[in-house]
Amino acid sequence: MNGPEIHVEFAPELHVFVPRARRDGTVRAATDGVSSLGHVIESLGVPLTEVGALVVDGRDVPVSHVPAAGESVTVRAVAHPQRVPGAPLRFLLDVHLGTLARRLRLLGVDTAYESIDIGDPALAARSAADRRVMLSRDRGLLRRRELWAGAFVYSTRPEEQLREVLDRFRPGLRPWTRCTACNGLLREATKEEVADQLKHGTHATYDVFAQCGECGRAYWRGAHHEQLEAIVREAVALCSEGR
Repeated sequence: MNGPEIHVEFAPELHVFVPRARRDGTVRAATDGVSSLGHVIESLGVPLTEVGALVVDGRDVPVSHVPAAGESVTVRAVAHPQRVPGAPLRFLLDVHLGTLARRLRLLGVDTAYESIDIGDPALAARSAADRRVMLSRDRGLLRRRELWAGAFVYSTRPEEQLREVLDRFRPGLRPWTRCTACNGLLREATKEEVADQLKHGTHATYDVFAQCGECGRAYWRGAHHEQLEAIVREAVALCSEGR
């Protein structure tokens, strides 16, 4: 766009999206009298999934607002916790977030995950069809118009990614109720029902089991249980804050 300019100031949380030459969070952007403010913001690198209130010369405006020359725009970040109206809160994660998907499932959060790359159009269509919040580090995917809802995952570290998602959405937690492999619901199972999945040492040592109602995978309190319990304790504590 080449035309009269507006002044745009981004919240500190959004500076990561602004090109390096503009990392002070302020930008002068050209207007054409036709493009919406939402389009201008995305053209500067910020997905609208990360944008909260838009304030133009002291008044709140929608993303459809068409900016006029000389306006001063403040772009705020999404408020936490973010409420997603219209459906039970559930997620869809892309191929790069497998560990995060397993940890959310460990906490009983309904989490769909694609272990192969099915492409941005298919992911966006599934988000819309199933009304799931798309979690991704792919800014292009999050800019797709057919998404039902989405959120950028800022960190590359799974433990920090989990804290991000829990802090932003505060989902209801039901630890130990979902299969970490397929997202199916778990049920109590007898040793006999899962015997074909147990090695001799496990069969002799453990007596309490659960089994996925979808894929049939068996679960018990094995060698990594303490590590998993620590993840659950931290998550429950985080989601309990402020409630």
